[in-house]
Amino acid sequence: MQSTTVRRTALAAAVAAALSGVAACGAQDDGKGGKGGNAAQEVVPVSPIAALRSADRSTEQAESVKVRSTMSLGKLMETSADGSLAWNGGLRGEMTITYTGGDMAELMRKAGSASSQARYLPDAFYAKMSGAFVKQYGGRHWLRYGYADIAKLGGRGATAYLQDQVRHSSPNQSVKLLLASGDVKKVGEETVDGVATTHYSGAVDIAALAGKNSGLTAAQLSDLKSELTQAGITTETVDIWMNDKNLLVKKVEKAKSANGEMVSTTHFSDYGVKVTTEAPPASDTRDFKDLVKSLPSGSGLPS
Repeated sequence: MQSTTVRRTALAAAVAAALSGVAACGAQDDGKGGKGGNAAQEVVPVSPIAALRSADRSTEQAESVKVRSTMSLGKLMETSADGSLAWNGGLRGEMTITYTGGDMAELMRKAGSASSQARYLPDAFYAKMSGAFVKQYGGRHWLRYGYADIAKLGGRGATAYLQDQVRHSSPNQSVKLLLASGDVKKVGEETVDGVATTHYSGAVDIAALAGKNSGLTAAQLSDLKSELTQAGITTETVDIWMNDKNLLVKKVEKAKSANGEMVSTTHFSDYGVKVTTEAPPASDTRDFKDLVKSLPSGSGLPS
């Protein structure tokens, strides 16, 4: 029973850390979105497209930012997170994640991990554990989730897509999503966090954009589309608020699923902040793939 609880806690930490990183930065794009697609220009006026392209360039050049975010997914989980992230040469940074509600929060509280620190590096992310996990694994506090290892877990489309998103995240990816979607409009001028901003909104076909902009194989894309259909997820709405320097100040993403509505809200500040992140000591780290190997044959992910 204790072993099962530890594995479930490890998986909960992985999901929360991964989703927090994606929520803060957005989804991955191949860098071609918004570079001149005729469909987007036929659907939306030139001015929003021009503004979004400027935001794409400005955010990419900023290279780092402070973030604070909240995320909810039906009754499954509610989290808040804050930290700093950099995206030059791959995602790097640290986030402190607090489990504020839902089934995962209850699980984490029982395991003595109501909050956790996550570290993001180009090849993996790390979640700091406590409670039952530390006791079972000889006092080790960190759990490493290699992106390549996550992609191999059962070969599942959603799992592979998640690792692809975390690995290639940066704040301007939400801008790229709107540019690539062909469905974006200017909502108006608003003040956010005391800053004058322009609000843009659009709808995104998740499966279609995953096929265009991710590095998934044909089999993984097929699995992903099937899983999205079963989960009741088809589209996502994306709202962004930009300041007069064409930098994101706020981002909200919403999508409906069989587990309830997913709502992610992120606030950005202090672009260009120094971000220095290193992997935890190997002597204080356990690898998630070792936990997977300890599962009964055919069980897939921890349960």
